[in-house]
Amino acid sequence: MSAWPSRPVAGRTDGVRFDVPGLALPDEAVCRELRELAIEVAIEAGRFVRDDRPASVDVRSTKASDLDVVTIMDTQCEALLRASILAERPEDAILGEEGGITGGTSGLTWVLDPIDGTVNYLYDIPAYAVSVAVVAGDPTVDGAWTPIAGAVFNPGVDEIFDAHRGGGARLAPAGRSTFPRPRALVAPEPESLARALVGTGFSYDTARRREQGLVATALLPQIRDLRRIGAASLDLCAVAAGRLNGYYERGLQPWDMAAGALIAVEAGALVTGLDGPASVESIVAAPPLVHAQLSVALRDALRDARA
Repeated sequence: MSAWPSRPVAGRTDGVRFDVPGLALPDEAVCRELRELAIEVAIEAGRFVRDDRPASVDVRSTKASDLDVVTIMDTQCEALLRASILAERPEDAILGEEGGITGGTSGLTWVLDPIDGTVNYLYDIPAYAVSVAVVAGDPTVDGAWTPIAGAVFNPGVDEIFDAHRGGGARLAPAGRSTFPRPRALVAPEPESLARALVGTGFSYDTARRREQGLVATALLPQIRDLRRIGAASLDLCAVAAGRLNGYYERGLQPWDMAAGALIAVEAGALVTGLDGPASVESIVAAPPLVHAQLSVALRDALRDARA
C-alpha cells in the first residue's frame, strides 16, 4: 500500500493522489457509486451479525494462534457480503479475510473484513465492525493497490463511516437513531504529541506482544493517553472523527485497513508506515503534525525495544 498524503488544500481539484504509478482509477462518479454500494452491503451484513448473533458464539477454528478465533458468523457474514456484491458487480474481484481472493476482470477488488474485532464480538463488546473497501490494483502485493471507496459499519452503536477517493469522509447513523450527528469528517490536529490521544492494537503472537508492550511503555509518557479498542477499522475511523488523534499498529492485513485508511485520509490524516508505505510491517495514522512526532517516537521506542 502506498503512503497516502493528506486531503488536498482548498482550491485543488485533483483529489487525493495515491502514489501507485500506472494504476488505472475510476472516475469520480464511479467512485461515488462504489461508495454507496459499500455502505449498503456493510449495513446489511452488520445487521445480520448483530441481530442473528447466538446467545453463545461458537468458536469454529483458530488462525495464527489459539487466541485469534474465527466464528461461524464470520464466514456466514462474508458469504452474505460476497453474494450481495457479486449480484451488483459480477466483474469485480473479491478478497475476504475468511475466503481468500476470487478473480475478476474489472481491475477492481472488494476487500472485506466480515467482523473486524472478532474477540469483541465474542464477548458482546459493541466495538466491532464490518469493513468493506474497493481497491484498484492488486491488494495481495504491498504498494500495488490503492483504496477508492469504502465503508465501516459498527452495528453495536448503529453508525456508519464512509468515503470515496477525493470525495471526503462522512459519519452518520445507519438507522433512525439521532446519534451520531451526521457530519463530514475533518481530523483535528492537536497542538503537540503530548496532547494526543493515541490508539493501538496488539498482536495475537506472544513474542510480538512483548515488543509491542515495550513500545507502548516508552510511548505512554509522551502522549495524553493510550487506547486499545480492538478493531483496526474503528481505530482508523476514530482518527478521522477526532475520537483519537493518532493510531499505530503492526501486523495489519489489507482487509483490516483498506476502508478505514481511506476514511482517515479523506478526513485529512496521513496514513503511512514507519519507513514507507503502510503495510503489514507498520501503519501510522494521524493529522500531519502529530503523525511526524508520533513516527519519531515510535521509531525510537522500537529501536530500544529491539536493542
